[in-house]
Amino acid sequence: MTEELNYLAWLTVITALIWMPYILNMIAVRGLKDAVGYPENPKPMAPWANRMKAAHYNMIENLVIFGLLILLLHISGNSNETTLYATAVFFWARIIHLVAYTFAIPWVRTLMFLVGFGCQMVLAWALLA
Repeated sequence: MTEELNYLAWLTVITALIWMPYILNMIAVRGLKDAVGYPENPKPMAPWANRMKAAHYNMIENLVIFGLLILLLHISGNSNETTLYATAVFFWARIIHLVAYTFAIPWVRTLMFLVGFGCQMVLAWALLA
């Protein structure tokens, strides 16, 4: 497996696990019955849990684009040192984005999102150039 595919696999696993902390907060705050049900006036989750949930959705949205680019690069044989670097930077930018979003660290979340977007554009350029 290429390094790009390895980063994709790890990011996919991390994305698959992100729901756990904020769902545990939902259960702790609302109780199991309301957490799995549809209460009319649910108790609000902790602010960090709401932010983590939003970061999770953002991760899923970006994983679709990143994953397709990595798979297309792999299939087309266009992977190179630049795409590997962009993939590694994207991976770490998304991890930092998740932490910054969850813990409300100003500027860092937005900066890491933009870095990740830039990495996606580098991958797209390598694929389409």
